[in-house]
Order: sequence, then structure tokens, then C-alpha cells
Amino acid sequence: MELSARTKSWACIGFLVFASSLSLFAQGDHFNTRGNILISDQFNNRVIEVNPNNHKIVWHFGNGSSTAGPHSVVAVNDAQRVGWLTLIAGTGAPAGSEPTCPNGCPDNRVMLVDPAGNIIWQYGHAGVTGSGPDQLNTPVQNTWLPNFHVLITDQANARIIEVTLDKKIVWQYGQTGVSGDGFNQLNNPNSAELLSNGHILIADENNNRVIEVNRHHQILWSYGCATCTQLSGAAFASRLRNGDTLITDSNNNRILEVDSTGNVVSTYYTNNRPGSVSNPLPTRAVRLRNGNTLISDQFNMQVIEIDSKQNIVFTQGKIGVAGTAFNMLNAPYDAKVIGDYTGLTPPFAGEGDDGGDD
Repeated sequence: MELSARTKSWACIGFLVFASSLSLFAQGDHFNTRGNILISDQFNNRVIEVNPNNHKIVWHFGNGSSTAGPHSVVAVNDAQRVGWLTLIAGTGAPAGSEPTCPNGCPDNRVMLVDPAGNIIWQYGHAGVTGSGPDQLNTPVQNTWLPNFHVLITDQANARIIEVTLDKKIVWQYGQTGVSGDGFNQLNNPNSAELLSNGHILIADENNNRVIEVNRHHQILWSYGCATCTQLSGAAFASRLRNGDTLITDSNNNRILEVDSTGNVVSTYYTNNRPGSVSNPLPTRAVRLRNGNTLISDQFNMQVIEIDSKQNIVFTQGKIGVAGTAFNMLNAPYDAKVIGDYTGLTPPFAGEGDDGGDD
């Protein structure tokens, strides 16, 4: 029996994810090099893979256009390398964020892109805003799951959805289009990560909290709340191997590590470093295998890596200066080290034992 086009597509995706993940290159100027940094360069409308040794861009997706299309991504907020594919959240630009978008430029897609820049799968339609089947409204983050599903933070629809490759929603947290902090409600969620216990860790941005929920929509752990002061604008959260939770507290311009009882273990303020703008609004912090932390310091226009003593050991971009020239970024929203952080919590490491802490 001849395979359907859909089955062939899934087989292609599976092959690229698993077979290719065994053969990462060993030199930094090649695509998919272990140790390179994958950056969502938000308002440059592109995803770039950078060699951290020389700042050279070795791969990119997005032609810079502010119109969503087959070769463009608008205001990308999140990217994750999945084998040789790249999972990309085309969030869309809010009104006034880009000169070409005075009234906003929607994208509203989550895409799997091959090395040649072809979109081989997507959920959502270019430039279409909605909440119906195969529709999104400001998807800010995407996580590839070990069962070949994709976890999507559909921000303006106030929900987290798990979708299959045939575009069926099989699980949802949050009531579509209803913002709140009651049972099964979110307010402007900004990320969702799968934990090793099967629960989902959610940065519920405008409720100023991070919550761990099970598949029955019960909150089993939380830090912060809608009326509390611990957080302001929870942009991202990930669970570390030691059980602590790493939180990007965006409106307070800081990165927190919090233990299971809610005690703050460490704090790093991104606006206290020389040359910082007053309100950089960091959006991502991920803990690397070497114990360092990679931070997307959004309006400082940089991705930085700090060591355990909070010394800056790497920067990409020029602090406070947006641009497209060599070693320049424009409001980078997300960064991950290839072969170190995959967006999945151990033991669901997307590349054997080489998945990073989250």
C-alpha cells in the first residue's frame, strides 16, 4: 500500500530528528555544531546559529521581512533545535515594536524548518489570528515532546496546548480566550516546559507566578501569585536537575533560582551591569551543562553567559545597541546551546545523554 503524504512527512520528520542527532559536526562554523548558540533575534525577524568563538552566523532562517511567509518569521520568540530541524515560534510583532509595524504584524505560526530553510510542518496560518482548529494568537514558545507532539504557549488565547503532527489538540491548560487566575486559568502565559514527572511547568506572566500542573489541571507547586510581590512578569521557568527552579523575572530585570520550598537561592540583575539600559526586560535564562547560565537580555540587545560567580564569560551583541551588522542583535528573546539545552527536562534529553538542564 502506498504511504499517504502525511505519513511520509512524519517519517521524514522522525528520520531527521533521531538519525541526524547522532552526527553533530565537531567544528563551530558548520550548521548544527555542538556548542553553537541558537538565538531568536526577535525584531531582526530571524533565527540564527552562532559560533560563540568568533560570533560568526553559520545558519539562519528568516529573510527579515515583517510579513509572515514561507521564508520569513515575524518577531520570533523561541527556537529549539530538534535533530537537524529547528522548531520556531513565529510570534508576531505588537503595534509600534518595529518601524514597519505601526499597527502590529501578526505571524501566529509554530514551524519545523529543515536545514535548507524549508518549512516542513507548521501549526497556525501565516498572518492569521484565531483560536479555532489550526489557529494561534501570539505563540510565544514551543517545546518538542518525546512523543512527537509539540507544546505551544498560545499567549493571547490564554492557553497552553499540546498538538500532534496531524494538528489535533490532545491536551490544554487554560480556557481559550479567558484570562484569570482561577482553576484552569492563565493570564498571558509565556512558557511551558515538560518535566520528567510528566507535569508541565508554566511561566504565567501576567499572573506573576510560575506553576507546576499535572494533566488533570491541578497546581502541584507554585511560586508567586497574581496579587503577590515575589515576581513581576514571569517570562520563563525551567526545572534544574537539583530540583530548584530557574525563573526569568522580566519586569524586575532579574534571574532567580528558587528551591522547592520557595527560598531564593540566587539572584542576578541584568540592569546592574555597566552599559545596561534601565529596563532591559530579560526574557530567558537557561542553565547549561557546565553550570553557567545563558541569558537573553532582551533590550540590552545581548545574549550573555554568566558563570556560577556571576561573571560574564560570553556576550553576543553590543549592549544597548540594536542592529543587523556583525555581532549585533535586536531584542533577542531566546537562546540555547546546541547539544546542551534542548528544551526538555531530563530524562527526556533530545540528544541521548546530551540534553541540558532545565
